[in-house]
Amino acid sequence: MSTEGLSMPGISVGGSGADAADRMRRAAGVMSFAKIKRPVLVALGVDTLAIFLAALDVWLVIPEKAQPYSIYLSGIACLGLAFRRKLPFLAVIVTVPGFLAGWSQLAAMIALGFLATRKQMHWQTWTGFALVFTCRFVQWPLADFVELSWREHVLDGIYGVIVAGMPVAIGLLIGARTEISQKLSELAASRDRERRFHADAVRAEERARLAREMHDVVSHQITLIAMQAGALQAQTTDARSLETAQVIRKLSTKTLEELRSLVSVLRSGSGDDGPRPGINELDRLIRGSDVPVHLTVERIPDLLPSQVSAAAYRTVQECLTNVHKHAPGATATIRIQGEHGSLKVEIRNERARTSGAALPSGGHGLTGLAERARLLGGSFETADTEDGGFRVRARYPLDR
Repeated sequence: MSTEGLSMPGISVGGSGADAADRMRRAAGVMSFAKIKRPVLVALGVDTLAIFLAALDVWLVIPEKAQPYSIYLSGIACLGLAFRRKLPFLAVIVTVPGFLAGWSQLAAMIALGFLATRKQMHWQTWTGFALVFTCRFVQWPLADFVELSWREHVLDGIYGVIVAGMPVAIGLLIGARTEISQKLSELAASRDRERRFHADAVRAEERARLAREMHDVVSHQITLIAMQAGALQAQTTDARSLETAQVIRKLSTKTLEELRSLVSVLRSGSGDDGPRPGINELDRLIRGSDVPVHLTVERIPDLLPSQVSAAAYRTVQECLTNVHKHAPGATATIRIQGEHGSLKVEIRNERARTSGAALPSGGHGLTGLAERARLLGGSFETADTEDGGFRVRARYPLDR
C-alpha cells in the first residue's frame, strides 16, 4: 500500500477563509444596498409626484389677480408635502393656511390622507379632518363668508365633509388592508411553524424507532460476533487464526462503538449529526482497509467545510469496502483534488485478482453516496472501466 502525494497536516476542517469571508461581506453589502435603494427611489418618486400634482392644482385654479400672500401660502403648502412621511400631522397643519387663504386644496387632501394611513383612528386624524373641513367650509376673506346665504353654507358643509372625509376614508382602508395583510402573514408563519413542529415530532418518533431497532438487532449481533472472536482468540493456537480473530474482534468492537454513537444521535433528535470523520483520517482508514491503495491528494483548501470533508471520507470508505467485497486483491487508485471551487474525488479499482466468497450487499452504499452528493449540491457518477474494474467520481462544491 502506498500513499502518494498525501498531505494531511495542512488541512483544517469546518472553517471559512478570510478571503471567503470578505467576499461574503461584500456580497451582503451589495444585496443590502440593493434592498434599501429601491424603496428609497420609490418613495422619492411618489413624493415628487405628489408635490407636482399639488402645484399643478394650484396653478390651474389660481386667478390672475390673486393676492401675493395667497400664492406664497399655497406654495408653502405644496412644499410641506415633502416631510409628510416623517411628520404627517405637521404637514397637514402647514397646508391649512394655503387651503384657507389660498388655493392648495389638493395638497391638504394628500397630507390628510397620508396622516390617516399612518395614524388610523388617532386623535391627530380627526383633528386634521376638522382643520381641512374648516378650510373648505369657511371662505376667505371672512367678510365674504358672512355674506353667504344659509343654502350656500349647507352646500359648503357638504363639500367640506366630502373633501375632508374622502382622504380619511381612503387612509383608513389602506391601513386596514395593511393590518389584514400582516395578520395573514402571521397566520401563515404560524401554520408553517406548526407544520415544522409536526414534522419534527414525526422525525423524532422515526429516529427513536430506528434507534431501538439498531440497538436491539444490529448491536446485539455485532456484540455476539465480538464475543465469538474473543472466544476463538482465547482457544486457538494457530498464529494465522489468532491474527484473524484479533482483526474480527477489533473491527466488531469499533463498529459497535460507532453504532452506539449513531444510536445516541438518533435518540437525541438533534439536527446535528455529531462529530464527522474527515479527510484528515484517510490515512488511518486506508491502513485498516486491507486493500492496496495508491492515494493522491492535490490542492486541497486549507479550510475545508466539515460536510464536504465528511462526504469525501465516506466516499472513500464505501469504495474501499466495495473493493474488498467485490474485487478482492485488486488495487484501488484514489485521487482527491480541489479545483474550480469544488472538491473532486475519484476512486478506480482493477478487476478482482482472487476469488472469494460472495458477501451480502444491498446496493444501498452507492445510493447513499449519490444522495449525499445531491444534498450538498454536487454530482456522483459510477461506471465500469475497460479493464474490468470500476470507477466512482464525486464532486462536492466548496462555496455552500
